[in-house]
Order: sequence, then structure tokens, then C-alpha cells
Amino acid sequence: MTQLRYVVVEGPIGAGKSQLARRLADYWSVRLLAEAPEQNPFLERFYRHPPYHALATQLSFLMQRADAAHGMLHGDLLAAPLVSDFLFDKDELFASKTLDADELAIYRRIVQRFLPEYPVPDLVIYLQASADTVAGRLAARAAASELPPMPEGYVQRMHEAYSAFFHNYEAAPLLIVNTDNLDLVEGNEDFELLLRCITEMRGQRSYFNKGL
Repeated sequence: MTQLRYVVVEGPIGAGKSQLARRLADYWSVRLLAEAPEQNPFLERFYRHPPYHALATQLSFLMQRADAAHGMLHGDLLAAPLVSDFLFDKDELFASKTLDADELAIYRRIVQRFLPEYPVPDLVIYLQASADTVAGRLAARAAASELPPMPEGYVQRMHEAYSAFFHNYEAAPLLIVNTDNLDLVEGNEDFELLLRCITEMRGQRSYFNKGL
């Protein structure tokens, strides 16, 4: 972490970004800046009736990110290194997939006012996972949660959106990690391999894919 002040772990739901971000922050003994979906009062309602609650859900997350961006640019959040489990740029990604045209137009105007600027990471770790891997992880998560099931097709749409987004992402150095055959949360060997990839990374884009 000596060369990295701000690391982001990203990926679609079920990829394991929050768990990995927490483990990296613990390993490096740095601050963790995490999303707080439990503090979004509209999220459960969005899962039940997406068209009616998409805008409110998106605005609630926007306020969280705007507060975080302000704390990083004008406060002390970047006074020491940190790891985050969200990328500010992904705000548009979700909005474009959940809002209708009129809502999206209004939302973009609100973003310009509340999130006009935000810091660029020193490194982004993008976690990929196959549809089968994600389905298994989400099924296990649902069994331990009282949240309603996600809208039909929502997970697939977001995975496709993430793939397209990071295919063209150039704002920061990007490490793309295929997690299908990795245990980065509890597996020490896999975690150490990831750390080596981070240490040895050169250039703007690198890949970590462990075969069977």
C-alpha cells in the first residue's frame, strides 16, 4: 500500500467486492470506505416494485456518495490511505439501467449539482464472476437475509452493464480479477496471489485469472 493511497474494489452484485475491500483494508491496516445499502430506506421497496422506487433509491445512494466525495476532497478522508468498495463513476451505470428517460434526465441534472467532482483512485480492482457463480452466491446470501428477491433479469442486466463499462474504463489503473476459481475472502493462498498481482502490476490494465 506504500504506493497506493486510494484503492477501489468494484464488481456487480455477487462478485464479492465488499468482503474483499474489507479484507484488504484489514490487511493493509487502512481505513475502509464502504457503501451502506442498509441505510437506503428505498432499497427494499425498489426490489419489490422497481419502476416506482428506482429514482428515490438512486437519489439516496447519490447523497451517500456526494457526502463521501466531499469528505475526500475537502475533509480528512484522504489524509491517510483507504480502500473503498464503490467507484463514483458507477453512479451513471446504475441510473441508466434503472430510470426511465425523463427520470434519467432529471437525475443527471441533480448529479451535476451534488456530485460535480470526485477523486480518481490509484487502482481499481474489478471482480468478475460467471452467471452460475453469482447465482450460487446470491442464493446463499438470500437464505441468510430477509430482503426480497431481486427483480427478474436485474442481475443479468447489471452484469452486462459492468462488463461494458469496464471494457472502456481508462480513468485509473485497472486490475481485472476473475473470481470463479478464487476464494479471496477466506482463502489465504488466493489472497496472497492477488496481493502479488497488485504489487507486480505495471501499466494501465492487468488481469488475474486462476484456472482449475
